[in-house]
Amino acid sequence: MDSKGIEQVLSVLRATSTAAAGRVVEAQSTPAGGTDFAQVLQNSIAQVSQTQQQAEAMAASFAAGKGTENLHEVMIALQTANLSFQEMIQVRNKLVSAYQDVMNMQV
Repeated sequence: MDSKGIEQVLSVLRATSTAAAGRVVEAQSTPAGGTDFAQVLQNSIAQVSQTQQQAEAMAASFAAGKGTENLHEVMIALQTANLSFQEMIQVRNKLVSAYQDVMNMQV
């Protein structure tokens, strides 16, 4: 996730906090030059999925003896896919935790 995506998340959380405090918030769909948070999240999930598919294809090719990959490249690709998936799970857990914190705020 790039810094624009992080800034977008922070602006959404600040707007939610301000709204929960009872102050008026002007509507912001996306900041100038920014991207939609949902789009950033979808792109990240698609990238993780693509990494997993590439690693699986490399492993299948190596097992069949068709590819030019060696064992080291296959293992590195599989570990990269695993780490990116674990990172995605941690981001999901943080988002769920933040959502629960916002929903538990008293208005």
